[in-house]
Parts: sequence; structure tokens; C-alpha cells
Amino acid sequence: MRTALIAASLVLGAGLAAAAQQPAARTYQREVPDSLAAQTRVSEDSARAIAMRRIPRGVVQKLELERERGHLIYSWVLKIAGRAGVEEVNVDALSGRILGVEHEADEPARPDTTKHVQLRTPRPPARRP
Repeated sequence: MRTALIAASLVLGAGLAAAAQQPAARTYQREVPDSLAAQTRVSEDSARAIAMRRIPRGVVQKLELERERGHLIYSWVLKIAGRAGVEEVNVDALSGRILGVEHEADEPARPDTTKHVQLRTPRPPARRP
């Protein structure tokens, strides 16, 4: 009985350890072309950790891997609860250095610019005597 309990706890412990090592499901939008991902030296998870250290209360909304101004960068968009807009953190995909942090304000709601035109039925041609 005691050996069965020990064996069960070992199996359960191994299962929990394996689950802890698996990356969490990504809940953000990703734009990561395979052609660029093959060129990176810093993993996506490492770049995410670097960005999260810079904006600790942020929640990732989007990731783009892109080439910008000659640098291959991970561009992380993070939302901070209770704050308008988002923070964009650019992490170099080759060195892991933060290349920039920028606050982007929410775009104001655009007014409806659609013109509503009243269509008229054409008038019949005037009769000439």
C-alpha cells in the first residue's frame, strides 16, 4: 500500500513538472513570418520576458517579428490595465537589447464621414411647343 502511494505521488509529481515546463498557451495575436523567425538568435519566449521586465504590469496583446531600420526586431504591444493606449517595446531579435519603448495613444473615434445623398427621381424633359 505504501509503495503504491509513493509510486502514485512520483507519477503525479513528474506530470506536474512536465506541465510546468511547457510554455503557456499564447493568447495574443502573432505575426511571425517563418522566413524571419529562422534568422533570430533570441527566442520569442526570451524576448517576451525582456519586454515584460520593462513593462511589468503589461499584458501582451500582439507580437510582430519584423525588419525595421536594418534591425530584426520583436515588436511587443502591451496593455496596462487602467491606462489609455498601449506600450510598444522593440527587442532586438539578435542581441536581446531593448531598442525602444513607445506609448501609443488610442486612436480617437472617427466621426462618420459617410455622405448620405438623397437620390431624386429624374424629371421628365420639358415639352417645347
